[in-house]
Amino acid sequence: MRTQTIERTDTDERVDDGTDDDAPKFFHYVKKDKIAESAVMGTHVVALCGEVFPVTKAAKPGSPVCPDCKKIYEKLKK
Repeated sequence: MRTQTIERTDTDERVDDGTDDDAPKFFHYVKKDKIAESAVMGTHVVALCGEVFPVTKAAKPGSPVCPDCKKIYEKLKK
């Protein structure tokens, strides 16, 4: 029995350079109860600033926040 090596020429050798092309520029404030629904069902959410989008990523601590959402949120807290 012999083992034969077959060379694949169709491999994809992408390197993760830490940049994510579909990463949002800012994370927005949206209603909590809509986040899971959007992530699972693909429905769109409306941020405090008015931006409409489907939830595709979760914000991590220290992530950049939309300045407009932040201003509106601060006014609502008062």
